[in-house]
Amino acid sequence: MDFYSSSSTISSHEEPHVLAVDDNLIDRKLVEKLLKKSSCKVTTAENGLRALEYLGLGADQEHSTNNNGSKVNMIITDYCMPGMTGYELLKKIKESSILKDVPVVIMSSENIPTRIDQCMEEGAQMFMLKPLKHSDVKRLRCQLMQCQ
Repeated sequence: MDFYSSSSTISSHEEPHVLAVDDNLIDRKLVEKLLKKSSCKVTTAENGLRALEYLGLGADQEHSTNNNGSKVNMIITDYCMPGMTGYELLKKIKESSILKDVPVVIMSSENIPTRIDQCMEEGAQMFMLKPLKHSDVKRLRCQLMQCQ
């Protein structure tokens, strides 16, 4: 069963499931709060490796067919994180046959055009500047309804 076929849609009554990845606890909690306020179900991860584990793409899960990725409608990740950047996480997700169609949003506190271009070329759905505001999250949710 293909969870990401273009025919699958999220109705306005369903709660989209968003995986929020940020190494900064305060930023992670803020994003979680804003997403929940916009009627999203949220799972958080403190770094890219934890996100990959949750999605079933961890080093010891490469051949696993049981993963949570099929339940995630969008991934929002910080760009600058220790161990694995948001850009590296984006690349891993886009390389996955199971997850490649899941929209990935990159957020950063730094407005660096080359970084933004690089992420968009690699398949990011959107690049947002931090701190996120409620209007940003509303725009994200609207985007998510069109993507799925």
